[in-house]
Amino acid sequence: MKYYIIAGEASGDLHASNLMKSILKKDPTAEFRFWGGDLMTEVAGFPPVKHYRDLAFMGFLEVAKNLGTILKNIRFCKEDIQNYKPDVLILVDYPGFNLRIAEFGKNLGIRIIYYISPQLWAWKEGRVEKIRKFVDEMLVILPFEKDFYKKHHVDAHFTGHPLLDAISDLKEINIQKFKSDNNLNEKEIIALLPGSREQEVTKMLELMLSVRPYFKEYQFVIAGAPSLPKEFYQKYVDENVHFVSNKTYDLLRCSKAALVTSGTATLETALLNIPEVVCYRSSRISYEIGKRVVKNIKYISLVNLIMDQEVVTELIQSDLNTKNLVKELQLILEGKSRDKMLQDFELLRKKLGGKGASDHAADIIVKG
Repeated sequence: MKYYIIAGEASGDLHASNLMKSILKKDPTAEFRFWGGDLMTEVAGFPPVKHYRDLAFMGFLEVAKNLGTILKNIRFCKEDIQNYKPDVLILVDYPGFNLRIAEFGKNLGIRIIYYISPQLWAWKEGRVEKIRKFVDEMLVILPFEKDFYKKHHVDAHFTGHPLLDAISDLKEINIQKFKSDNNLNEKEIIALLPGSREQEVTKMLELMLSVRPYFKEYQFVIAGAPSLPKEFYQKYVDENVHFVSNKTYDLLRCSKAALVTSGTATLETALLNIPEVVCYRSSRISYEIGKRVVKNIKYISLVNLIMDQEVVTELIQSDLNTKNLVKELQLILEGKSRDKMLQDFELLRKKLGGKGASDHAADIIVKG
């Protein structure tokens, strides 16, 4: 069959690439055309129609400023789908864009699969109506999402979380070799995951690095995003702040703790069993708008949302400052708070189910 896949972010690229591998196991003659990134390119053997780095606009203001580009991309995507004539259209999260494409594809008579639900349980719940009308199969990866959709008369499939597949496939790592290969010193590592978009990284790194004077016995290592050039990070690097590109999982597995910008990375860090502090700060206007549209949500990190309790500390807006970062980081480097967090991470893994999420999703897609 011919599969057209749209992933608009780094996490979507990861999960869509694993889904493509699973589809190929069940449909070896599968043909792909896709919007995504380097991981999907690796599986397909050719580049995307559009790379996600040209699609990722964050926050209300940035979306408004780039509306012309976004609308142009939507028009181009519709034409491309019409020309390719896929059997299946697989939409991976990225709701502002993908829900428009779902309606268009459905009207063409293409089978529509939505893999990884938009966070409709947090905001824009009304979009469920579009999913009910235009999506043939809704594949969700968080256990509470199945109940959310059931309440809205959508029979969603809980496939398990694909991060468990990605993490279980990792080879064992030698910490000394990792340090040596990446020119790191012998000190224990605190990993910094500032995000993947330029404006976000600039904002978060300065805050994260402000704790350095209080942790001189550690080295700080920045996880570089594949969507940003190495040169971008050079201004932050010195004898005790290092940078590794496109090796986030390896870096985390070699770290004692991490400071992580809110997003999928908070869950990845927890599943890799690394204690973390979750950080979030946006522009005041974006935050104020966000507060008014997001409803019934007690937490911003996936870890706490899935567990329905505060497992990891979330420092948001004005609470994200040097004093609080130092205090929370000290708590998770040694002692009871660290031990409790690691116990909670074990429960988190059980709650998300075991391996096989990508295979389960591929089964539903290929069998039709």
